[in-house]
Amino acid sequence: MAHPFNPGDDLIFQLESGFGLLRVLAVDEDEAGTLTWHLLAYEELFPDVESAEAALSAPEQLHARVAHMALTNRAFERTPAARLGNRPVNEDELSAYLEWKKSGGQVSDRSALLMLGLR
Repeated sequence: MAHPFNPGDDLIFQLESGFGLLRVLAVDEDEAGTLTWHLLAYEELFPDVESAEAALSAPEQLHARVAHMALTNRAFERTPAARLGNRPVNEDELSAYLEWKKSGGQVSDRSALLMLGLR
């Protein structure tokens, strides 16, 4: 099944106070075709898209607000985001996802912005 985003995609979302960044870590699909989106959310907010893009040129300077969130496809669709680019997902970024997977973690039906306490 084709989806709009892929692992390694850097996504931007808009708030009243600025723009934030999310990162697609993985997309799991079960036998029934149900998708689970795995995201990392960065702490930093930016005044404009250009500043967010510039920050992605040095991603090691960004700080994770939430290292891993697992969302249903429905919840992900309610997270208004646009793709800025794609870069390989590294082992450090995947560690929280792999821990979640090993522990049989829960999947949320709340949008990423609600999970972050943002509106």
